[in-house]
Amino acid sequence: MNAHTPQRTARRTRMVRYATTATVAAGVALTAVAPTAASAAPRPDVVQRRLDALVKNDGMPAALATVTGRDGRTRTYTAGVGDLATKAKVPVDGQIRAGSNTKAFTAVVVLQLVAEGKVGLDASVDTYLPGLLRGSGIDGRNITVRQLLQHTSGLPDYMDAPALSDFTTIQYRYFEPRELLDGALAQKALFAPGTDWMYSNTNYLVAGLLIQKVTGRPYGEEVTRRVIDRIGLRHTYVPAVGETTLREPHPHGYLNTGPGAPLIDYTDMDSSMAWSAGAVVSTNTDLNTFYGALLGGRLLPAAQLAQMRTTVPAELLGPGVRYGLGIQSRPIVCGGLVWGHGGTAPGYRSRGGVTDDGRAVNITVTTVPDAPTAKRMTDAVDAALCR
Repeated sequence: MNAHTPQRTARRTRMVRYATTATVAAGVALTAVAPTAASAAPRPDVVQRRLDALVKNDGMPAALATVTGRDGRTRTYTAGVGDLATKAKVPVDGQIRAGSNTKAFTAVVVLQLVAEGKVGLDASVDTYLPGLLRGSGIDGRNITVRQLLQHTSGLPDYMDAPALSDFTTIQYRYFEPRELLDGALAQKALFAPGTDWMYSNTNYLVAGLLIQKVTGRPYGEEVTRRVIDRIGLRHTYVPAVGETTLREPHPHGYLNTGPGAPLIDYTDMDSSMAWSAGAVVSTNTDLNTFYGALLGGRLLPAAQLAQMRTTVPAELLGPGVRYGLGIQSRPIVCGGLVWGHGGTAPGYRSRGGVTDDGRAVNITVTTVPDAPTAKRMTDAVDAALCR
């Protein structure tokens, strides 16, 4: 998930825990764990050095990455420990909670429905979910499907609701989507639809409800059938109702509650609070594959992919960032753009992207970093893409 609000610093601080900026792609040609300092191999390459620094200098429990370089070869990397209690190693390409990368999956399904003639991108939300969106300055008759996917709806973020103010109390709590939506509708609209841009998880909560209404099937089933199974993402899934553990080897994720406070193991959790905005579980490699397939035209017809890549300024996410329909673009230091999303869940943050020439990277750390460390994660992505 993700969030940024200029009006309220506290909101921005808390919601930045929930994901952003570019994520990944490309085929897997070769997988090799990068050399460690204990081996007799040559000096670690720039990606390994960056991951080691995120652990040693920035205090991340673990960092792991998958990178596809200019040569087309794919390499995996790990640093730190996978479990602070046992000091177990970080599983190579272990599963992680992918956070707001989920939004790209959700957007793909909506745009597939657009391509099938079942949803109109510029139709109102009320066309499909009549009467659902009503509140102070909020009217679903005036909000389009496109505005949901592009965060230009003005809907306030349900993550600002009191029920979600303290993650330590809701680790295993189940939330119905309607309960989350009510937390958003109790707030005032951020702006009139189409007049501004603001990241809001509520947009993708509503998109998930739209998918269910139009298809008559559960959100998770549609994502699995239309995206995950279609391109063979073997380590990616939408958690089932009540499912709290990760299914495959994974590094533990840790909730940081403040400076000096002990990290809380948040690996196991009920991810219903994230649902269609941030519940997907994946791996760095699967995320690379997903974004590569998406940007390569394997999931959407050309017309819908072009709509997805039509962007508006989203500088709150970072310098030069622009937001499309569930994906973002960001300039990289060596020239060109990196496309994708990014994700944050309690205990995990992922950053990465794919370039038009097939370079790809996804880096994950196992606690949500502070702003300077987050910047160094972005720098590490650029270093991997530009080497």
